[in-house]
Amino acid sequence: MVYNVIGVTSGSSLDGLDLVFVALTEVRGKWSYEIKGAERKAYTEDWKEKLSNAANLPARDYFLLHSEYGHYIGHAVKDFIATHGFDHQVHFVTTHGHTVFHMPSQKMTAQLGDGAAITAVTGLSVISDLRAMDIALGGKGAPLLPVAEQLLFPNAAYRVNLGENATISAQKEGELVAFDICPCNYVLDSLAETLGRAYDEDGKLAAGGVTDEKLLDALNGLAYYAQPYPKTLTNKFGTTTVLPMIQGHQLSTQGKLNTYTKHIAAQVANAIKQIGGEGGEILLTGGGAHNSFLVAAIKELGMNVTQPDARTLTFRTALMIALLGALRWRQETNAFASVTGADRDSVGGALWSN
Repeated sequence: MVYNVIGVTSGSSLDGLDLVFVALTEVRGKWSYEIKGAERKAYTEDWKEKLSNAANLPARDYFLLHSEYGHYIGHAVKDFIATHGFDHQVHFVTTHGHTVFHMPSQKMTAQLGDGAAITAVTGLSVISDLRAMDIALGGKGAPLLPVAEQLLFPNAAYRVNLGENATISAQKEGELVAFDICPCNYVLDSLAETLGRAYDEDGKLAAGGVTDEKLLDALNGLAYYAQPYPKTLTNKFGTTTVLPMIQGHQLSTQGKLNTYTKHIAAQVANAIKQIGGEGGEILLTGGGAHNSFLVAAIKELGMNVTQPDARTLTFRTALMIALLGALRWRQETNAFASVTGADRDSVGGALWSN
């Protein structure tokens, strides 16, 4: 079976809306993919402000924004199809939307981007609200993507995504396990912004700094890293715990970037140790896999690192979202309790049909 899917996602970094058109092929339970088109639609300053302030809106205004953003996504998808000549080729759209609230302990998660609005604009079937079922079943609704990673990259012993948070997934005794490792690009980008940079390109700023061993030890000693999995992080951990700890040290910004990069590498190694593994291929994906200094720091700890092609690296999340939608379309499990801590495995996603 072949599914032509547009995957759509937006991260808390607010760098834009990612859209990927991918042909997903399933043959006897094995999946492969071909990215036929991909782009990042940069947000205007107006949309950045709307999305960043969404959590502070009264209920009425929040739901108005939910509808408005759904129409925005719909038009972005429509323009994407027209620009690349994908008319009459798309089977359905899978959207993650933009997370505003994520409170699994209270069995609630909310992503902006009304799926009905996207269907109304595009005339296509849309799958949205991918986290909601797992959350309702007592799961953390995260990490969301390991199921898709396992299907698309089955040969890697460990799959490490260096995104806003670093995550890991692997097979252990025939069971998929996955969890958030540590804050990653969210912290690195925040530090780079103090020097007027959107991010630390290739880790050049970090490479010019000196490691502060005392700070590194303090970061590695944070209680989260010793907790058993399944476990997950929100950006609040980076904002309220990690960044204040870093800023409390008298150290140049380059030194902070250097030290935190070494911390990420150390926690990748720690996560593999927690799973109980050693050796084997480690597939690095996510924006952080473009950071040469970070990749080198991971390799220096003796890890066998591989990476997919550049477009897969850049649009990995939207690609995985597309596959989660394909699983929902087939009524197959796309959230495992062993990953999220839910009461049971589930098929997540609301389906909107024209």
